[in-house]
Amino acid sequence: MKITGKSGLSFDSYYSPPADKSISHRSVFFSSLSSNAVKIRNFLFSEDCLSTVKAFQALGVNIDLIDERSLEVSGVGLKGLKAPLGELYLGNSGTTARLITGLLSAQSFETVLIGDNSLSRRPMARVIQPLRLMGADIRGEDNDNLLPVRIKGGKLKGVEYELPVASAQVKSALLIAGMYAKGKTIIHEPFKSRDHTERMLKAFEADIKIEGLKTEISFVKQITAQDMFIPGDISSAAFFIALCLLSSDSRLVIKNVGLNPTRLGFIDVLKRMGGEIEVVCKVKEEESEIYEPYGDIIVTSSTLNGINVKKEEIPRMIDELPILFLIASLAKGETYIEGVSELRLKETDRINSMLVNLKNMGAEMEVDIDNIKIRGIKRFKSASLCAFSDHRTAMVSIIAALVSKGDFSIDNLDCIKISYPDFLLDVQKILGDI
Repeated sequence: MKITGKSGLSFDSYYSPPADKSISHRSVFFSSLSSNAVKIRNFLFSEDCLSTVKAFQALGVNIDLIDERSLEVSGVGLKGLKAPLGELYLGNSGTTARLITGLLSAQSFETVLIGDNSLSRRPMARVIQPLRLMGADIRGEDNDNLLPVRIKGGKLKGVEYELPVASAQVKSALLIAGMYAKGKTIIHEPFKSRDHTERMLKAFEADIKIEGLKTEISFVKQITAQDMFIPGDISSAAFFIALCLLSSDSRLVIKNVGLNPTRLGFIDVLKRMGGEIEVVCKVKEEESEIYEPYGDIIVTSSTLNGINVKKEEIPRMIDELPILFLIASLAKGETYIEGVSELRLKETDRINSMLVNLKNMGAEMEVDIDNIKIRGIKRFKSASLCAFSDHRTAMVSIIAALVSKGDFSIDNLDCIKISYPDFLLDVQKILGDI
């Protein structure tokens, strides 16, 4: 794709982001395990979320498309899943792979998990090892670190486990396994990661307790899910927040976006940088079917300054780091971001992909083990950019070109479909043809 950046973009618009990807995954998980039929409104029909839908259909769950934004899931209960007819293909979805490993560890049948080339390179030992402590029988490739993973379901026991890295996916896998385990499963996090699983379990009356960085779940006999609305995805909205902040004399109202506190690290950091951002909560936690607050975010073009971002802030903004690197490259002064090594374990090594692309555009960016130093420049120069088959790298590249002056080419944008199939359409709605 070729983009001619014009810099000095100006617009006054509103925008509704796609449904939250993390919550969409979990809505199918817990609806499938409930004892009733559940309607899910505003579901994200991206390739990753459809991998979760297809996996549960293969496990015997009836999931029907109501319309282009809604599903109906006929739950089979905690013990109603059936063995798939063959290997369970999970596409590119790391969330599906890790969460379903916890679930299948407690079933009465054997399953083999496989994925595409990218997923097959992503680490699974971080979830396999604690599940084995619970009694799970799991075997994987490369010393149990990679797919394919073979799981022989059986009886589990509760454990107390300290996560070495704050990971919502690993935490969620253990909580799902803990629903089936004898006794209590207690998880300690080093820093707070996104808590969508805990909120949904609480909404569906599972025996779960949360105290600071400690989460405890006991054996669950059944869950009764209810119809749910999924708010917009703050991680998808982040690209358009950046577009507005870096544009000239612009304003953007982002409608019905999730305001979960464990996902607002990006907003907090941008405000410290000088970003003019107003958050308006419309639906409070206690008013939501799944305990997820949501509302509007109003963004105005701003002059931004470099800051320091601490390691403990990273779990609350892990998916927004690539677009933050872009913003920091055009902010005044220096930005120093600690503890970003987790980015090397995504669909691609996102530290490398952002380093290559931003430097090609003239950015001054240095990597020191797992810390990043970025010195702001006035403007980017024309360049050829690579998506690295990674959806977030691809979308950052498009935003970078749009806020710059010059000619840019970006390869392989099909990967955007993994999380945000309508991204380019939304760009066009806000800016017109690109």
